[in-house]
Amino acid sequence: MKRAGTKKTEQERLALQLELDAGKTQAERNRMGQFATPSALALDILDYARATLGPDEPVRFLDPAIGTGAFYSALRSVFPATRIAAATGFEIDPHYGRPAAALWKDTGLDLRLADFTTASPEAAYNLVICNPPYVRHHHVVNGEKVRLQHAAAQACGVRIGGLAGLYCYFLALTHAWMEEDGLAGWLIPSEFMDVNYGRQVKRYLLEHTTLLHIHRFDPADVQFDDALVSSAVVWFRKAPPPCGHSVRFTFGGTLRAPRDERMVPAAVLATEAKWTRFPAAAPRVKSALPTIDDFFNVKRGLATGDNRFFILTPEEIEERELPREMFRPILPSPRYLPTDEIEADEHGIPLISQRLFLLDCRLPEAEVKKRYPRLWAYFQQGSGDIAARYLCRHRSPWYAQENRPPAPFVCTYLGRNGTARGRPFRFILNRSAATIANVYLALYPKPFLAKALAENPGLDREIWHVLNRITPDELLGEGRVYGGGLHKLEPKELANVPVPEIAGLVPQGGKPLYQGELFAGAAE
Repeated sequence: MKRAGTKKTEQERLALQLELDAGKTQAERNRMGQFATPSALALDILDYARATLGPDEPVRFLDPAIGTGAFYSALRSVFPATRIAAATGFEIDPHYGRPAAALWKDTGLDLRLADFTTASPEAAYNLVICNPPYVRHHHVVNGEKVRLQHAAAQACGVRIGGLAGLYCYFLALTHAWMEEDGLAGWLIPSEFMDVNYGRQVKRYLLEHTTLLHIHRFDPADVQFDDALVSSAVVWFRKAPPPCGHSVRFTFGGTLRAPRDERMVPAAVLATEAKWTRFPAAAPRVKSALPTIDDFFNVKRGLATGDNRFFILTPEEIEERELPREMFRPILPSPRYLPTDEIEADEHGIPLISQRLFLLDCRLPEAEVKKRYPRLWAYFQQGSGDIAARYLCRHRSPWYAQENRPPAPFVCTYLGRNGTARGRPFRFILNRSAATIANVYLALYPKPFLAKALAENPGLDREIWHVLNRITPDELLGEGRVYGGGLHKLEPKELANVPVPEIAGLVPQGGKPLYQGELFAGAAE
């Protein structure tokens, strides 16, 4: 039931939000993780909280990163004044905090201009609703990170990993502020459900709370206009999980009217690395199929440090009179590679329209200067800004590239579902001597498979077809997703993907995985 005046105040708050956002650059807001919650989403979250709390339970509300007060405004709109016993918010940035305090000064909100992560806990709140700052770990300085890890461990009993974003610490620290059986709803990036640093967050949710519901928004439906991030709302109570507990997973639509849903036993979640596979996929039994890791070592392509400087066309090499022996072919970006089967000329150079070459010289600078004066002059152009970049300054010499030999099988690193090809990721059969940049993953055959490939012409094509029979759902289920529907596969994630039958091939040291005529003795 909405109270008189709440709609007008929300309009004032929205106007204030726009004004304050305009007073900061996008870069400044990104560094502090300041992405305002849309009004409709805030109302949806508070309406869900009202339905989840007891019907007459007094509400003691806490928002540890209140901003201009989107959730507090929604609280006042959804709950009658008689039920709001207390409301507290923290805001570290006075640019937002002071105007918000003025806006809400006569409403009973205790708005504290302070860093929530340094405040002493007050276990007095039964409703915590928060959109915490989305600050990536590299913006959290090391000394501050150690302090946060120690404080989080004291608050909830779990040590947060060093690669975690600031939002993970907010979630952990708030545990000490909640009443027993209190309800929390967190609007956070869904990436914690899949990435390594998210393991400790998931452990906290499973072992120290009763995890009720995770709603994941469709990645194609970005919730924040100014942040390309896939979002989820995580609901839990501060209470030990009951025996045999199951968690509700929903996807798409809204919290109250999702497009898809499934109940997943907490016991399954404890052993499942990729929570974003739910609710679309059923809890899976460990596959009897081998994985890509049984046959290949998966490596990410090389990072040059500056593609414009280190990757040149034949015309650019000729124009600068640079030595061709210091270059090796490299595949272009996937969007410039129309074919998934790369043939080569007698020199191993790909027979494709866009031929590119990687400058890869390992000679000392003095020898380059003596033997290749044109190349030395080219290096001088990059010896300042480019040589000082992170990757280059950690190499010796600074212009030497990572060791990435040509791989006979290559997979794209990023992809989108619903493309014209019908597949988010592409497996490429590479018969050339071209290496790859970090927009690809290289699949290097393990020794037993390399032996079979060397002895049996045509096996590479059969394996390529097998890789292409891996379903999009299997690939997406091991990867991760970002706002806008962009999917990514890291090397270990691709390595975990099950593969269909490769007749008679045997993982090193193992028994034949399948009975087949083709290479039943491949491991002998």
